[in-house]
Amino acid sequence: MRHTEGEANTSAARADWSARETHNETRDLLARDANAFLHQSLSSPCLSTIAKAEGIWIEDTSGRRFMDFHGNSVHHIGYGHQRLVQAVKDQIDALPFSPRRFTNDVSVTLAERLGQIAPGTLKRVLFTTGGSDAVEVALRLARAATGRFKTISFWDAFHGAGFGASSVGGEATFRSHIAGPLLPGAEHVAPFHCYHCAYGHPGPETCALACAKMVEYALAREGDVAAVIAEPMRAVPVVPPPGYWQAVQAACRKHGALLIMDEIPTGLGKTGRMFAFDHDGIEPDIVVLGKALGGGMLPIAGIIARDDLNVAGDFAIGHYTHEKNPVTARAALTTLDIIEEEGLVDRSATLGTHAQNRLKDALHDHPHVGDIRGRGLMFGVEIVTDRDSRTPDPDRAERIYYACLDKGLSFKISAGSVLTLSPPLVISQADLDTALSIVIDAIRTTV
Repeated sequence: MRHTEGEANTSAARADWSARETHNETRDLLARDANAFLHQSLSSPCLSTIAKAEGIWIEDTSGRRFMDFHGNSVHHIGYGHQRLVQAVKDQIDALPFSPRRFTNDVSVTLAERLGQIAPGTLKRVLFTTGGSDAVEVALRLARAATGRFKTISFWDAFHGAGFGASSVGGEATFRSHIAGPLLPGAEHVAPFHCYHCAYGHPGPETCALACAKMVEYALAREGDVAAVIAEPMRAVPVVPPPGYWQAVQAACRKHGALLIMDEIPTGLGKTGRMFAFDHDGIEPDIVVLGKALGGGMLPIAGIIARDDLNVAGDFAIGHYTHEKNPVTARAALTTLDIIEEEGLVDRSATLGTHAQNRLKDALHDHPHVGDIRGRGLMFGVEIVTDRDSRTPDPDRAERIYYACLDKGLSFKISAGSVLTLSPPLVISQADLDTALSIVIDAIRTTV
């Protein structure tokens, strides 16, 4: 099967890249990795090594430096931000761990801060160590609040690798073959995607939001859905059409379902707003955060729920060992301080607009560039066989990807053929322009 979550680690292009590695220390470490870890798609065997990460840069054991426009979406404030490093060191000295039946000031302060940042009545928080776990906490809370177990989610979505997260996810790599059987009641519908409309419409001007109407249709037909869970903007990236989430939220309220927004890759300023759903004029019932919350340094995730959803006190819906870890909480609290005090949300909006405009100016008539889309500093270029058919061209996209790697730019291929560019919010415009030139030149020169 062809895996579309990211660039394949079993392709001919990957084999060629690996064969060109001549640095002995790098080759030895890659071999050790391949011999020590279980192999899995998109991971081991690995692409290369990392010996250093600083700011927007990663450096391998041979000294090659790459601008990291992927970073697993954790590096909003860049790598090794000195303020974060010092805060974590100080917290380790002051209080390194907190058993979950005890509380501590920094964890409570973080929970309060997230309740202040989130809109409306989103006030109640629970922490986990990873986004996949946080998604499952959200699902459990939805069951407790509604007395229902069914969900509606979207094909091609990604919500994590756990069984519950894989069940509501829609990406084949994580839910096919050995993954099953998955959770019952996890229903799926086609996602919004104006460039590749599942309903055959040419664009949002003529579709009457058919994709949103299908969500309402499914809610009505099932009748007892606990929650709709989705990415507010798909990290492929795909931007929802105007009015989409307002229509879906109205349908959820009509049919008694909660709306869960998975902001794990898109939240905390990545799209030019603190939350991606802020672009769409809605207030979800539960928000899931992760990835960048730990500042590209420590693993922490969690949910923010409406105050009136505090209904699971007799049950364990999370109960994780590191639920109130003061060190990870300090990393998250300091990350929020940095995002706010350095104006990174507005910076993302400004630089993202600049990046998309430059890509569109340079590539608007290129025969293999089908679409350029995104919000803030999460944007992408879809590579197609031709503009009329809009047929994805994963082989060409992969050739472009390795051409960019050769020039010192790392990113991710999503959905098979989308060059997905997600730089840190601290990137300078000069470095951003250098990276955009690498992408533009690679697209123009790849045959």
